[in-house]
Amino acid sequence: MLNNLLVRVLNHLIVGEAWAGERLRGFAGQRLAIAGGPFPILLAVTADGLFEVADMAAAEPAVTITLPADFAARLLVDRNSLFAAAKLSGSADFAETLAFVFRNLHWDAEEDLANFVGDIAAHRLVQAGQSAFAWQKRAAGNLASNVAEYATEEAGLLAAPRDVQAFGAAVSTLRDDVARLEKRLQRLA
Repeated sequence: MLNNLLVRVLNHLIVGEAWAGERLRGFAGQRLAIAGGPFPILLAVTADGLFEVADMAAAEPAVTITLPADFAARLLVDRNSLFAAAKLSGSADFAETLAFVFRNLHWDAEEDLANFVGDIAAHRLVQAGQSAFAWQKRAAGNLASNVAEYATEEAGLLAAPRDVQAFGAAVSTLRDDVARLEKRLQRLA
């Protein structure tokens, strides 16, 4: 059921971006496996440049995409880090095309909402959603900053960056002093 939902979402995005279907048409019949999530997904590219759920018993996929364990959080917060952390294996041409398509597909939520509620309401709903998401992101950043400050300054659980740098500088100075001392001892001997 989730595979069918994923296929519908991907195909909706591809239909909205004509270039994506054109790029994928050249790989009609190729299969794609997505691993690393809570369930395995096996897709096939159709002659139209869209995706369909593929049969698990059929041949090996041409490309396997392995997602990191925290892919859901990365998808919501930072798509670029998700793409950087995903591992692709298999056919180089197909993998490159898939990476390009997935990296550059964008959902125009406002356009889709406008079909149901009208242009002005859709615009305002999208703005409200973006504001809420930006607020959540700022709040999470502030929380992380406060926890880090507490752990370094108040509780002493972590070393402060300035202390780590001072320690590194002291180690470098000590290393240089020991090297000079060794040279003096060699001259004396």
